[in-house]
Amino acid sequence: MKYIDEFRDGDLARKLAADIRREARPEREYGLMEFCGGHTHAIFRYGIQGLLPDCVHMIHGPGCPVCVLPIGRVDNAIELARMPGVTLCCYGDMLRVPGSGRVSLLKAKADGADIRMVYSSADALKIAQENPERQVVFFAIGFETTTPPTAVVILQAETLGLNNFTVFSNHVLTPAAIGAIMQSGEARVDGVVGPAHVSTVIGSRPYEPFSAEYHMPVVIAGFEPLDMMQAILMLIRQINEGRAEVENEFTRAVTRDGNLKAQRMVDEVFELRDTFEWRGLGWVPDSALQIREKYAAFDAEKRFELTHASVADHQSCECSAIIRGVKNPLDCKLFGSVCTPDNPIGSCMVSSEGACAAYYTYGRYREAQKQDQT
Repeated sequence: MKYIDEFRDGDLARKLAADIRREARPEREYGLMEFCGGHTHAIFRYGIQGLLPDCVHMIHGPGCPVCVLPIGRVDNAIELARMPGVTLCCYGDMLRVPGSGRVSLLKAKADGADIRMVYSSADALKIAQENPERQVVFFAIGFETTTPPTAVVILQAETLGLNNFTVFSNHVLTPAAIGAIMQSGEARVDGVVGPAHVSTVIGSRPYEPFSAEYHMPVVIAGFEPLDMMQAILMLIRQINEGRAEVENEFTRAVTRDGNLKAQRMVDEVFELRDTFEWRGLGWVPDSALQIREKYAAFDAEKRFELTHASVADHQSCECSAIIRGVKNPLDCKLFGSVCTPDNPIGSCMVSSEGACAAYYTYGRYREAQKQDQT
C-alpha cells in the first residue's frame, strides 16, 4: 500500500536501528521529546523504544489538546451545557474528562444537559441549522490542525445569518508551548521530534526562532515507524555535530511555509490571546487564539459572559508533570490501579492520544519490567 507499507519495512527498520546504535555515543545521554501524542502511540505500538540503545530516552510532551486543557475550561463547558436552551456540541474524548468534583460532560449529560458528540465542526453547524430554537455551542479544542475547520464554520455561520450558533474557542498553539517547556528547564531535552499534523498547517518555519534561541535541534516526523526512527537518527546526528537546526523528515506532507490558505482563513477569524492557561504549563503568553471582535457574535465566551477560574488537579494525579516531560506515566501511583481508561482520573488517561493511554495500551508491562530490572 503506497505511503504505508514503505514506512513499515522490517529490513529498513533493522538497518535504521543499527545506524542509531552505531551513531549514539554510549558515554552521553540523549533526551528526545516527542511533542505529539500520535508519535507517543507510534513509539509504543511499534516497539520503537525497545530498538533504541539505553542512552537514548524518549520524553513524552504535551501533544494532546484534551490533555492540556485545564479543569477550569472543562468547568466552563459544563456550565454552558447546563444553561436552559443551550445545546453543547463536543468531540468524544472531551466527554469523559473530569472537571471540578469529578463531574464530566458525560455526567452532566446523564443529569439532563443537552450535550451531543460530533465528529467535526461542520456537524455542530448542521445541528444549529436544524434546531433554530436552541442556542448551539461548539466546544472547539485543538492545536493548529483543527483551527482552520473552526474558522470555516464561523465564516459559514455568518454567511448563513445564523444567530443561534457560537464557538467556545480553546484552540492552542504548538510553538509557544514547546518554548515554555524549554524555558522552564525542568525536563532534560536535547532534541525535539516536531509534530506532523500541526506542521502540515503551519509549516516548519515557526520552529526556527526557539530552535535558535535554545540551541535545540528539531526534526519534524510522520507517524509511521520508519518516520520516527529516521527522525531519531537525524536528531542524534545534529546533537553529535553540535548543530541546532529545524529539519523536515516528513517532506511528503510538510513544507517550510505550510498551508497558506488555511493560515489566511485562521488569521481572518482569530487573533492571539495575551495569555492562556495550560494544564501542567500554567499561564503561557501568546499561546492560544480567541475570536476577533469582527466575529464576536459567534463567540460563546462573550455571548454567555463566561469567566475562567483556575482549578487545581487531583492531588495524586501526575498528569501535569507528565505533560511537562518531568515524569512518565509509571511514576504516577494511580496509573493502572485507580486510574485506567475505564475509570480515568487524569486527562492523559482519558484521551486516546494521551501518554498514559499509550503506556496502558501498549507498554505498561514491558516498561514496568524494565524499571524492575534497573
